[in-house]
Amino acid sequence: MNQSTDRIKNVRAYAAQCLRDEAQALLDLIPQLDQHFDQAVEMMFHCTGKIIVTGVGKSGNIGAKIAATLSSTGTPAFFINPLDVYHGDLGVMTSNDVILALSNSGQTDELLRFIPAILRRNVPIIGMSRNPQSLLAKYSNAHITVKVAKEACPLNLAPTSSTTAALAMGDALAVALMQVRNFKPKDFAQFHPGGELGKRLLTTAQDVMRTNDLPILPGNMHLGEAIIHVSKGKLGLGVALEKGQIAGHITDGDIRRAMEKWQAEFFNKTVADIMTTHPKTVLPTTKITDIEAIMQQYKIHTVLVADEQKKLLGVVDHYSCML
Repeated sequence: MNQSTDRIKNVRAYAAQCLRDEAQALLDLIPQLDQHFDQAVEMMFHCTGKIIVTGVGKSGNIGAKIAATLSSTGTPAFFINPLDVYHGDLGVMTSNDVILALSNSGQTDELLRFIPAILRRNVPIIGMSRNPQSLLAKYSNAHITVKVAKEACPLNLAPTSSTTAALAMGDALAVALMQVRNFKPKDFAQFHPGGELGKRLLTTAQDVMRTNDLPILPGNMHLGEAIIHVSKGKLGLGVALEKGQIAGHITDGDIRRAMEKWQAEFFNKTVADIMTTHPKTVLPTTKITDIEAIMQQYKIHTVLVADEQKKLLGVVDHYSCML
């Protein structure tokens, strides 16, 4: 009991050692990158079908994650368990596909029994294991070596560093393919329409702009009255229209600077005297990510949304972009 109590005091040290071991295992993968990795990326890039990821046990769990990462970054992929192949799943495989097979040892029996069916269909195989002399490597068109010096497990038994390394190598494949495809944020959004990033990348000005009770001010309105309209609008600005088109706008900052400049004469001045005649406007189809870039570049908090004829449609403020 006392020994357990002493050991529990060292849990942070145990965790730190585990993380160091796994971090070192990842760094050790860099020298293992060779022409086989290049060939694997080329095979996956030119694949006109799907990447079918397969593996058993822990390798299967890692394979499922790699398939998900590939799919979400522009490379169609899915995971299949070799044990399910003989119960009808073999029909999903075509000669246009590429197999990515994971096995730490490269000798996993259930996986190796799947290989003859792959070879009969002339489907190319990318193997991933720690052993470049394994049977999996022998039957692979390209074999990626993922070898770790030791497991983070203190017994050197439980798959820890090895599974982390395999997962990281899968990420390396996905990232390399993203670079080759010149994969952009807008592409990522297409594959993640329900995620927060996807929503932000797909959301446009018309989705978030305010259209009701906009503070519209005639150019000849005196500033004393304009202050009231700007305050009620709660957008920090007022928009001047001329013949239905945007003529300019005034902001809280414009009003403060005008009061400091003209002091007693302030109330004799009009909106036209201080308004910005070429305010920043965007089309309703402009992405909010682009609007944020405009706000950051010009250090402004609001932009006007207008059509091509400069007719005011709404206002987007910084807060709207955050929602």
